[in-house]
Amino acid sequence: MQVTASAHRVHLFSPSSSPALSLPSAKHCRCRYRNAAATTVRMGLREDGPSVAVVGVTGAVGQEFLRVLSDRDFPYRNIRLLASRRSAGKRLTFEDREYTIEELRPESFEGIDIALFSAGGSISKEFGPVAVERGSIVVDNSSAFRMVPEVPLVIPEVNPGAMAHINLKGRSGKGALIANPNCSTIICLMAATPLHRHAKVVRMVVSTYQAASGAGAAAMEELLQQTHEVLDGKQPTCKIFKQQYAFNLFSHNAAVLSNGYNEEEMKLVKETRKIWNDMDVKVTATCIRVPVMRAHAESVNLQFEKPLDEDTARRILEGAAGVTVIDDRIQSLSYALGC
Repeated sequence: MQVTASAHRVHLFSPSSSPALSLPSAKHCRCRYRNAAATTVRMGLREDGPSVAVVGVTGAVGQEFLRVLSDRDFPYRNIRLLASRRSAGKRLTFEDREYTIEELRPESFEGIDIALFSAGGSISKEFGPVAVERGSIVVDNSSAFRMVPEVPLVIPEVNPGAMAHINLKGRSGKGALIANPNCSTIICLMAATPLHRHAKVVRMVVSTYQAASGAGAAAMEELLQQTHEVLDGKQPTCKIFKQQYAFNLFSHNAAVLSNGYNEEEMKLVKETRKIWNDMDVKVTATCIRVPVMRAHAESVNLQFEKPLDEDTARRILEGAAGVTVIDDRIQSLSYALGC
């Protein structure tokens, strides 16, 4: 039985339509994110919506923020696109309106209700508290605040109650900070949590196979460049990764800690325990970088405290938010046999 967690389906499973390799490096970038033939009325821009800021808008995740806002018709009365000084002044078209990318400054958050951050941990640490102080609700995609006890670590389909104390329905003058987990944790817990609630997981063994997209737009561009170079018989250019990535596999490029696990693996351990509020659950992870543009994959082996049969597990997963069960064993066998 194969389970696909689709919390980030747009980011991970839509390579043909992704803008991640067409970033606004020129003076003007058109980012429409909509089928030209669509006839639905746009409901995103509305006077009663919150004011939104996207921090790190020129990066791969920043571009996906815009895509998701558009795809979900997220209501907003205005949107502020923020990036580094290097990108400031460039123009970007979002939902048929042209915006000028602004340099990230403390005053950028005046009047902002919701600030989406994905510009790296150091930027989040510097500007996240500033945005909160100015009354913004900050949703941070970096690791900067994930393990801070008073900061909720949230997967909306898994633990929305962690945000119960935060006013998400309009500007109250009081800011707040929400952290989202690492990509590998989100994928894993989207599928594991419904089963955990039913039978309680006591031990989890995870192997991840992580694409270039997890390391950002520059890593994707380097993989593309290396692929051309290797096929042309040239030495690959290694800037983002310290070794050849194209046509290669290696342990995740995060730093290896004194316990022998790398940082990516320990994120899975620590974040799972925090989200489940269970410091006793045993988690071990092996994280591998694979040379594909998009689509992380994971193998997850769970040991439960209570009995859980296959049919019950399938039924639970089929009813879980954001999860798709793929269980076509005949078709899988045909692929394996080359039929």
